[in-house]
Amino acid sequence: MALPTGYTTRNLLRRRKQVLFTALGIAFTTAVMCGVLSLRNGFEQLFEPLGADEVAVYLRYGASSEGESGIPRESARIIIKERPEILRDEQGNPLAAAECFLAMYMEKLDGGMVNAPLRGIEQASLTLHPAPPRLLEGRWPDWGADEVVVGRPLVNRMKNCALGDTLKLNTTPFAVVGVYEFDSSQGSEIWGPVDRMLEALERPVYSRVIARVGTDLDYEEATRQLEEDPRLNFSITRQSEYLASQTTGLSTSLLVLSIFLTVIMGSAAVIGTMNTMLATVATRTHEIGILLALGYSRLEVFLSFLLESAQMGLVGGVLGLLMVIPFHGVETGAANFNTFTDISFSFQLSPAIAITAFAVSFGLGLVGGAIPAWVAANRSVVDAIRR
Repeated sequence: MALPTGYTTRNLLRRRKQVLFTALGIAFTTAVMCGVLSLRNGFEQLFEPLGADEVAVYLRYGASSEGESGIPRESARIIIKERPEILRDEQGNPLAAAECFLAMYMEKLDGGMVNAPLRGIEQASLTLHPAPPRLLEGRWPDWGADEVVVGRPLVNRMKNCALGDTLKLNTTPFAVVGVYEFDSSQGSEIWGPVDRMLEALERPVYSRVIARVGTDLDYEEATRQLEEDPRLNFSITRQSEYLASQTTGLSTSLLVLSIFLTVIMGSAAVIGTMNTMLATVATRTHEIGILLALGYSRLEVFLSFLLESAQMGLVGGVLGLLMVIPFHGVETGAANFNTFTDISFSFQLSPAIAITAFAVSFGLGLVGGAIPAWVAANRSVVDAIRR
């Protein structure tokens, strides 16, 4: 016969204070792990494909990011006007735009300096994405003037980024005339007319060309054609693939950090759980003897104490999640190792992270309770009853 699960639950309730303090060790481990994974999830969500195969990115051949790429102005115009894969609107205008990308050292509102991402765009850039950027305040820039719009997260993080402020690019002042919102990694950038930005920053080349293409485009064949054209030594890739490649640095670092912290803090939590369960076994020796004398097998006693420890781990998992939930949606920023620019993103707690937290807390409880459960199951019946 098996011990009822209510038996282990009642034992936990009788030792509420002891269980709570032990569960807190697991809770802190779970909270730290969930916090780091939520940051990683928020960062990766910024780079989720917008339009999947509908949008293509042209870069200099061999460049892994637009920060490394360079496309001469005349080459960009050839791509936009002559490439057959680029779609056109009803008037026959190509659905494509040349853009530049670079960084500017800027001061944060709370102190410190970071590389803020700047993007020079053309008017067509605003309409190429299936889910286009949204203007929240002000207006879009005059495409022949020294004006910029800033991403909403920058308004509360960077100096001189509020509507009506002035940003100085090199020695040229640019007026902030609007605030936009964009559900992508480009939502925390500063945008301005690409030709005005290139002139102000003394940059001779664009960084990329972005275009709407057919979903059935053979990218390998298109890249081969670009390589064979002596005027165009460039590559074309899906925007979805390009965005995925831009998450590897910081995403991997956050994953490694979460594993490292979980192992270190989890080890301490396991030791705490083990000590608690060993003390529990010592105080319930007579009870263990009675259970064995009543006919419960040693395996059933072992599983009973192991389940009790696992339940304590789950309590810690719940507490850990409760600690992290208030941070869901809180915005922060970090350097993207692929572009070396600061990017704003938020904590994004997901069901997958919550399930992982419960699994880890349950596992910590099992590991911490294994030795005490084995000690309990191997007690001598006679010696246990005498105590």
